[in-house]
Amino acid sequence: MMDNDKQYLKILSKQFTNVAMTATEIINLQSILSLPKGTEHFLSDIHGEHEQFAHVLKNGSGAVKRKIDDEFGNILSEKEKRDLATLIYYPEERISLIQRKKMVNSMDDWYLVMINRLIRVCKSSASKYTRSKVRKALPKDFAYVIEELITGRRDLGDQEAYFNEIIKTVIRLGKAPDLIIALSKAISRFVIDHLHIVGDIYDRGPGSHICMDTLMHYHSVDIQWGNHDIVWMGAATGQLACIATVLRFSARYGNLDILEDGYGINLLPLFKFAIDTYKDDPCECFRLHYREGEYDLANAQMDRKMHKAIAIIQFKLEGQMIKKHPEFRMEDRLLLDKINIEKGTVTIDGKEYQLKDSNFPTLDPDDPYKLSVREEEVMEKLKAAFINCDKLQEHVRFLYRKGSLYKVYNNNLLYHGCVPLNDKGKFLEVELCGHKYKGKALYDELEKWLRKGYYAIDPEEKQIGMDMLWYTWCHKNSPVFGKDKMATFERYFIEDKETHLELKNPYYTWYDKDETVTMILNEFGLNSSESRIINGHVPVETKKGELPIKCGGRLLVIDGGFSKAYQPKTGIAGYTLTYNSYGFLLAAHEPFESVEKAVETGSDIHSETVLVQHVERRKTVADTDTGKEIKETIEELEELLRAYRKGELVEKE
Repeated sequence: MMDNDKQYLKILSKQFTNVAMTATEIINLQSILSLPKGTEHFLSDIHGEHEQFAHVLKNGSGAVKRKIDDEFGNILSEKEKRDLATLIYYPEERISLIQRKKMVNSMDDWYLVMINRLIRVCKSSASKYTRSKVRKALPKDFAYVIEELITGRRDLGDQEAYFNEIIKTVIRLGKAPDLIIALSKAISRFVIDHLHIVGDIYDRGPGSHICMDTLMHYHSVDIQWGNHDIVWMGAATGQLACIATVLRFSARYGNLDILEDGYGINLLPLFKFAIDTYKDDPCECFRLHYREGEYDLANAQMDRKMHKAIAIIQFKLEGQMIKKHPEFRMEDRLLLDKINIEKGTVTIDGKEYQLKDSNFPTLDPDDPYKLSVREEEVMEKLKAAFINCDKLQEHVRFLYRKGSLYKVYNNNLLYHGCVPLNDKGKFLEVELCGHKYKGKALYDELEKWLRKGYYAIDPEEKQIGMDMLWYTWCHKNSPVFGKDKMATFERYFIEDKETHLELKNPYYTWYDKDETVTMILNEFGLNSSESRIINGHVPVETKKGELPIKCGGRLLVIDGGFSKAYQPKTGIAGYTLTYNSYGFLLAAHEPFESVEKAVETGSDIHSETVLVQHVERRKTVADTDTGKEIKETIEELEELLRAYRKGELVEKE
């Protein structure tokens, strides 16, 4: 035995002190490998739609209904199964409604029936986990009761009376609602073993901060950063161009409440500046994309002025970034110096365009990218507010802990956006900090800098990292952006829609080809015929006949319009994907109406199965990344067992 191996086994022997303990653990781990793999749930491009997001998490993209169907089949009517599903999604609200409206003759009888049904669904949902894992996942207050109810044998006569007495006692003591809530939460926990968020939690919708709170309390999750997440990460570091972008998006979609109420960021300096500077300006080009019934129209004029004020500041700050980093080669985005204020025009690519708005009171023709004194004051106060916002920093630290630019998980590759390719369909070579990278190396180098932007101690390294956060948000070679430009200025100020076009990276031309998908998978270390790419970022325009399934199902695009702002374009309200021991199921969802309607009528998100792909054989834990770790642990424990039996290590009591 090598000295290093012996030293490691000595450390391991402190946990497994004798032959019996070691052998028992080997038996336990070996048996776990034969269990069915847990269900993975993939969501992408949530964009602050917190109610729909929460509902999809609760129903597991149909996983809960499938469990109910498997368990009850034709025993229950469709209405009864729908009501049971609603109870699992919203137990507190449903119980309150039934009590308030006296929808049943006897609440005790209803509790008895519902608890028995929930026990069956919970038992079925927990069947693929070890008893230890189930015990740890159960709500503490009812862990013992639920464990007894879902692990016992009710078909045995002497056990039936025992179970009935437990339930009746719970009802008699007035704890039935609490048990129903605990069972419902346990079912939601068991139907989904792990959640993948394939980018873009932030922007557009009204509840990005609520989505983040939800994720922070989810039992098992990873995140592949989207460009909208990264710009918020940049804002949290104090990167000024990122802060301005975050503010502009919030203003544009009538969501400044996220910053003021959600994060407690004081927008009064921006408000005062906007009112003073643009008091007589109708700001017609800066109308808001608000949602009827969800926005207070009394704020519209004020928000439009704030919208314009922060947009002009953003263009200036972006110009400063481009001039500071000539290596970014973004000179084509320097447009403020191409404005002729007297003529009210701007020249782009040698062509002169009439501006829809030519009121630029803070623009210095001699130095158009310089902030005015008041603009500087506003940005300094906002920078301090973002850096010192505890809740935002907590959310961003969570994004860094649980997130990455890509993830290889259970033989699949997950990323938001694209792997940058050239016109020939090969990996695009991109220069970063004086060195060239492509494929996986580009992702790894970028991620290193994105982390330095938040965590680095060295001021120079930190500043480069902060600037790279902005670069990753909007650069044409960024994997999470993947377009030739961000035509924000043109969309605001120029009528000609040709100037609004943002050409996609060639990846989107090639990603339906088998050789391209194989090249990308191999680049990230995957060569199995069952490996797939799970891709977010670009909405699938279903109403135009576009499909989310690329390359015969080897690449799946799961952004179908979670955001209400995209739904008129996509025609649906998002795709979600589940991957259980039998294979993949891709579902297209209709828009979610409201929690209130779901609770009252039992309505759910209508989902249509788009794709079912069965695996060659049912997957077990042994086939997963967790399984690989367990196998390695078994090998180490078997070495420890041999060392005990050979007398190389001495057993302890």
